[in-house]
Amino acid sequence: MSFEGSCHCGAVRFTVDAPVPQSAISCNCSHCRRKGFLLTFVPANLFRLVTGEDDLRSYRFNTHRIEHRFCTTCGTQAFACGTGPDGSETRAINLRCVPEVDLDSLHLQPFDGASA
Repeated sequence: MSFEGSCHCGAVRFTVDAPVPQSAISCNCSHCRRKGFLLTFVPANLFRLVTGEDDLRSYRFNTHRIEHRFCTTCGTQAFACGTGPDGSETRAINLRCVPEVDLDSLHLQPFDGASA
């Protein structure tokens, strides 16, 4: 089973070869809080960018460990690239960019990124 997501204008589209998540991380760091992200993390090999590589730009802040990718047309950040605690490549998926996710039914897991 897999799910799809995109930026607002549709220039950037991706698929994830995993079931639709039932929970999400709600981080309170300065970036996530301002953008309202609800995140799930998946191994990089389960993520495939379908369209939009040329439409993406990157933003890094704080420790620069996460490459926040955003669409240059609409400004939406549908995903980010980084490494997990074990050093493996991972993708952070903004579940607000996945139409089939019922945001109201997600189990939210708070993460204190503001103190990290």
